[in-house]
Amino acid sequence: MDVSPRRFRFLVAEALDSLPSQWQQMLAQVVVLVEDLPSAEDLLRVGMLPEEGQDLLGLYVGIPLTERAAFDEGLPDRIMIYRKSILGICQSREDVLREVQHTVLHELGHHFGLDEDDLPF
Repeated sequence: MDVSPRRFRFLVAEALDSLPSQWQQMLAQVVVLVEDLPSAEDLLRVGMLPEEGQDLLGLYVGIPLTERAAFDEGLPDRIMIYRKSILGICQSREDVLREVQHTVLHELGHHFGLDEDDLPF
């Protein structure tokens, strides 16, 4: 499936808007960004090799709430969504919306301190 970067950003916004309001509120302090593919630095964060880059659909970058000090300040937490990785596994617009939602919820789980094994997506 091929979707332009601009159209994909629109689909990400649509997927975020369709999340239940309680999830949207939880995203208020998290920046959601779209990149084509993960950088080498992003892959190193999760212990992946460059040839595995297409397998990474999203990434949470920040300090989980469970590990923060009371007045921790710094850069806002980020959820990266990787356009080409998601498009590589999707066949339709609906697939893209669903995969973006699942990826955002998965990465938001990391924001709340959940480990990979604890996440439903």
